[in-house]
Amino acid sequence: MGKKCMEWIKKEAVLSIAVILAFVSCFVVQPDREYLEYIDFRTLGILFCLMAVMAGFQKIGIFGQIAKALLKRVKTVRMLVLILVLLCFFFSMVITNDVALITFVPLTFIVLGMTGEEIKKKLTVPVVVMQTIAANLGSMLTPIGNPQNLYLYGKSGMTLGSFMLLMLPYTAVSLVLLVLWCLCRKEERLENPVMDFEQDGAAGIACEMKGSYNKALAAYLCLFALCILTVARMVPYGVTLVIVALVVFVLDRKVLGKVDYCLLMTFIGFFVFIGNMGRIPAFRHVLERMIEGNEVLTAVLSSQVISNVPAALLLSGFTQKYEALIVGTNLGGLGTLIASMASLISFKYLGKEDKGAKKKYLIYFTLANLAFLVVLLGFFYFTKNQV
Repeated sequence: MGKKCMEWIKKEAVLSIAVILAFVSCFVVQPDREYLEYIDFRTLGILFCLMAVMAGFQKIGIFGQIAKALLKRVKTVRMLVLILVLLCFFFSMVITNDVALITFVPLTFIVLGMTGEEIKKKLTVPVVVMQTIAANLGSMLTPIGNPQNLYLYGKSGMTLGSFMLLMLPYTAVSLVLLVLWCLCRKEERLENPVMDFEQDGAAGIACEMKGSYNKALAAYLCLFALCILTVARMVPYGVTLVIVALVVFVLDRKVLGKVDYCLLMTFIGFFVFIGNMGRIPAFRHVLERMIEGNEVLTAVLSSQVISNVPAALLLSGFTQKYEALIVGTNLGGLGTLIASMASLISFKYLGKEDKGAKKKYLIYFTLANLAFLVVLLGFFYFTKNQV
């Protein structure tokens, strides 16, 4: 039992830290009615709905079907790499960065395996690293791209359009950098073209839903549209929560088991901790002074140590410059392996595929992330000075 407990704590390290911090803070500020005000139920409700809908899409395999149609037309290595990377970039905007990686990284191993051993060995590490960077950067553009965006978008009161306009320049620069990297690959024809294939695991295309595939797809598309309307504040989140929960339960109750409840609990833990710390005048004053005027850099540096979701939750309790936090926590997803928890998904998949490539992957990952981070931070400071 003790061993299993330690393994779970290691696996859910961020949740464990959040729970410990919340628990300790309860001794500093005794539980009272204000605790309920700490928790952002709207963010939690929308996040649950989006995760449930994405889990449904994954189970019926729609993302794999789209990728399959694109990859069947690939003739060159350069085009193959470009498609694999940009799939993560563009899909992460609507299906979140972690779902994009869960879907397309296993697909990459399958596709590269069909191109021959030499190409697979040469491309696996760099392509998976760039897919990870692409997913983290593509998800910057929309409030639903990643959890911290959804949270900060709700806190800021921004419109959907203003949020996307804020992040559009960084997303555009990221796209240019990714395309340039892909086009730098040697242009050579594939000796073994990518033929028809089937996905397995998390991205499997087998549909176990009740009823037809088309019926399930239509239902999830409607639920996704409802989620978008809720994010845009056109539909109350409580209504969407009830509808999504009931429809998904009827379609396939197993999908509800795929929701990342640990992430939801992590949010609650940090909400309690931040709420309690905010009620300690001395602590609040010191932290506010540290953050003031350095919101973006503080968010970037904090993300390297505790990852960008906890950084967003923590810093938002001590500054109302939410636009700066949005930029900082999104750019902060670059850097260390834990800067964005989604990055761990790729690393785990790579480790299962080729344990001997872990060291090479970490070196390539760190260097590539730092390069992108330096360029994007430089872009931020350049544009800031032009205003």
